[in-house]
Amino acid sequence: MSKRLEDFIRANREEFDDLEPRAGLWAEIEKQLPEEPKKREAKTFSIGFVLRVAATVILVMGVSFVVFLKSIEKRGIDLADINPEYAKQQMHYASLVETKRTELKQIAKSDPALYQEFSKEIAQMDSTYKKLNSDLANSPNQELVLRAMIQNLQIQTEVLNQQLSAIEQYNQDKKDQKNETKNI
Repeated sequence: MSKRLEDFIRANREEFDDLEPRAGLWAEIEKQLPEEPKKREAKTFSIGFVLRVAATVILVMGVSFVVFLKSIEKRGIDLADINPEYAKQQMHYASLVETKRTELKQIAKSDPALYQEFSKEIAQMDSTYKKLNSDLANSPNQELVLRAMIQNLQIQTEVLNQQLSAIEQYNQDKKDQKNETKNI
């Protein structure tokens, strides 16, 4: 059957070819088409442009906000603005802790294992203090955080005092043993 259809099309080819459209038909159809597709492209372009601008603005604002937060962290907060009395206490205890740490570092030469053991305890408390200090800027109750910082410094001072006392007692016991050995 397909062979007969092919033969029929070949035999009548000229009759099929006379049904082609005239040359200027497509140009006439284009003239009659409305110009909406061009307007749609313009709207799409303007929406895309607006979205790009909005995305750029959001990106710039985000980066600016991050830079602002970093600058606040670097500057720190003036503790006296929160509570002048607490600021004095914080300075006092921070100074005490630093003095005690310096004293404790002196034993590092004579007994490094003991120094390392004592340093671990202080390092844990110091990391808590630093966490509180970093939370201070964003805390809704800064005075409460400042009090916690002072408490932490007080505890550090007490622990350092106990450690120094233990070292003194240890050294005294060593001297006493040497003296007893000499007396025998």
